[in-house]
Amino acid sequence: MNVEKIMNNLEKKHPGEVEYLQAVKEVLESIEEVYNENPQFESANIIERIIEPDRIITFKVPWVDDEGNVKVNLGYRVQFNNAIGPYKGGLRFHPSVNLSILKFLGFEQIFKNALTTLPMGGGKGGSDFDPKGKSNAEVMRFCQSFMLELWKYIGPETDVPAGDIGVGGREIGFLYGMYKRLKGDHTGVLTGKGSNWGGSLIRPEATGFGCVYFAKEMLATRGESFQGKRVAISGFGNVAWGAALKATELGGKVVTISGPDGYIYDPQGISGKKIEYMLELRASNEDIVRPYAKVFEGSEFHEGKRPWEVKVDIALPCATQNELNGENAQMLVNNGCICVCEGANMPSTPEAIEIFHQNKLLFAPGKASNAGGVATSGLEMTQNSMKLRWNSQEVDNRLHEIMCNIHGQCVKHGKKQDGYVDYVKGANIAGFLKVANSMLDMGVI
Repeated sequence: MNVEKIMNNLEKKHPGEVEYLQAVKEVLESIEEVYNENPQFESANIIERIIEPDRIITFKVPWVDDEGNVKVNLGYRVQFNNAIGPYKGGLRFHPSVNLSILKFLGFEQIFKNALTTLPMGGGKGGSDFDPKGKSNAEVMRFCQSFMLELWKYIGPETDVPAGDIGVGGREIGFLYGMYKRLKGDHTGVLTGKGSNWGGSLIRPEATGFGCVYFAKEMLATRGESFQGKRVAISGFGNVAWGAALKATELGGKVVTISGPDGYIYDPQGISGKKIEYMLELRASNEDIVRPYAKVFEGSEFHEGKRPWEVKVDIALPCATQNELNGENAQMLVNNGCICVCEGANMPSTPEAIEIFHQNKLLFAPGKASNAGGVATSGLEMTQNSMKLRWNSQEVDNRLHEIMCNIHGQCVKHGKKQDGYVDYVKGANIAGFLKVANSMLDMGVI
């Protein structure tokens, strides 16, 4: 496998798709050695088959706002690979949504889902619609129009979307209601559903919980734990909320959260009612964290900045892609940070990851450490299929077990001769081998 040649060809086919190309390059560089050791992959041309999606569905979404104005957004579903199970991945509603971002997310989802060992393929979708500032009636009309097209391509054994940025319980409810009306039956075709009608307990917290469980396993390899550690978290949505809850429960002190407007530094620690207030911020439909500093005395708001300048032991980036660059990474290293565990999808730039590796930090890529969300979605699918509902403790126990298993796979495939674990390489190799071998078994299709 010649990574440079493959990337040059891919850039010619898909010019300007920066996020997608970045994600593919990272995986190819990690798996190059194991790929070349297995000539059967080359003869079946696995790489060219795995880096292109099975199909991309693009459609317009017309809807009417509260003033009677007709609006039109774009809708997408990227069905990337279903070698090990139905396509599975979230829907994102955000103005930044474009094909490059969805292809990057869908490509990452293939390997993330494979790491969970649950039977789920990779996919992603969404729209450039912005739910912020819209009334419930406007969001409902948009979701119904979106599903009017999407329902033709999804199903419990075909493609099972979930939520993502901009798609929470409200949006999933509207989407599922329309799907149920169109399809005429009650199936587990969407995950992240309401707990009253098929949703799994702890699903909203699951990505954050899983991220902390993974970090706990990494820390344990060096005889460390969360107890007494200062923790920086970015974001203030469900992932950050879940991470703050679990990190605090394990004895850590969370001192930051952030939004597009800046970050909050709370030296007393973000716990108890302060963590609950994160949900109020999220529910306010305002993409800002500034109000926190006005509510809780002793906290500081740093406008337009990111939390990585604060002196902490553990960093959990839980906001969005490429939010932690090389300069931020160096600040974390200089301040004595020992562990960076990604809660978001690809939040660290390649330069940042290189700095973490050079300085032998414990670093976990999102495809491994934030797999708790999709793992719990898989558990929700299982509960729907069995027409059962597990209690919170059972779901949490299964989630913890899955994250421990993912960590074990990463160590197995990523441990170097000097004992340092390259979790990026380990995650990519483990996920790739499972999918590639499944594709070989099924022939050229």
